[in-house]
Amino acid sequence: MKHIILALALFCPAAALAQGTTPAPADADKPAAATSQPMVGDKPLVQVGKKSAAKKGEKPAAPGKPQSVAQKLQACQDIDDATKERLICYDEIFKPQPKPKAAPAKGVNDCRFVKEEDERLTCYNGFADKIPRLPR
Repeated sequence: MKHIILALALFCPAAALAQGTTPAPADADKPAAATSQPMVGDKPLVQVGKKSAAKKGEKPAAPGKPQSVAQKLQACQDIDDATKERLICYDEIFKPQPKPKAAPAKGVNDCRFVKEEDERLTCYNGFADKIPRLPR
């Protein structure tokens, strides 16, 4: 019985000390940052999840549902009428490609060819006003 107690007294502290120590890096030329991450054997531990979502007090970003062109145009309608901001909003949806002599627009996509900004804004507004209100 005394031998078992003596063996436990010797082996338990040795096991606790062995868990707390880290082995010396095998390659002395590795940077310290590479050895500071958790390792499993000789491979780095794979961690799942975003680091930004793991920050304290932040919610993880929910993947947004992509909006249709009509929804984007209607979002531009919420900006004050006849302003530069509304034109910029439309131009982000359809990149302007001005032509010297643009044909009359048959669709909202054709408004990007109008050279004059005021005319282009009027063109976009005309088509955006005709879109039925979609649920958001």
